[in-house]
Amino acid sequence: MRIWVNGELRDAEDAMVSVLDHGLTVGDGIFETVRTVDGRPFALTRHLGRLTRSARGLGLPDPDLDEVRRACADVIDANPMALGRLRITYTGGLSPLGSDRGKAGPGLVVALGEAARRPDTTAVITVPWTRNERSALAGLKTTSYAENVVALARAHEHGASEALFANTAGQLCEGTGSNVFVVLDGQLHTPPVASGCLAGITRALAVEWTGAQETELPFDVLERAEEIFLTSTLRDVQAVHRVDGRELPGGPGPVTAKAMRIFDERAGDDLDP
Repeated sequence: MRIWVNGELRDAEDAMVSVLDHGLTVGDGIFETVRTVDGRPFALTRHLGRLTRSARGLGLPDPDLDEVRRACADVIDANPMALGRLRITYTGGLSPLGSDRGKAGPGLVVALGEAARRPDTTAVITVPWTRNERSALAGLKTTSYAENVVALARAHEHGASEALFANTAGQLCEGTGSNVFVVLDGQLHTPPVASGCLAGITRALAVEWTGAQETELPFDVLERAEEIFLTSTLRDVQAVHRVDGRELPGGPGPVTAKAMRIFDERAGDDLDP
């Protein structure tokens, strides 16, 4: 495997960053995960736009998008695979111990790993912890992911692939690495970005392509929704067949199946929508 680290491609065993990188010591960094299909990235322009927005939200310098694109292309070319997970990580760089940033400038790492197509349906759980919709990090895709690690581990313990959070107002928010959509009275809804959820790239495309409504939803909507599905870079649109102990129809329901079909068709027509 070949990985881009701070300006050059390196073999995996030599791809190292300093133990004093601020992304490691205090989680001062942002990232994007991009799906690649036969050596081509999907929705890269949208992902790079969000990378810039996250950098600004964290107070990092704007990333050099020409360099990021070049790094992505070089990594993809160096690691041919049918379906991949391209990870772009941008950090505060070499810094003193503590929260203050150093003056060395940001760090950039781009890596690619193999991915597998997700099942059409999955199980999820709810967790008692909340997203803070008023946090300084709300809506930013940062490397501060320990909360998600804990929640996802609980999901795996209960035979599920994802954990869903409410926000501090008791509204449905998001998963550890996904956005959530629900069907009520045949209509498709998803929480607004103001709920504290990440403005997912796949979420945005699903809203545009299906006409889903952005709606403030109580967390207990999961107990009565007719259909539920998740969206993310590697899931695309994935139906939910169980929430905690509640079983939903075994296969994707009609609204979800239509959303899956629309997403597959539109994404297949344009790899950089």
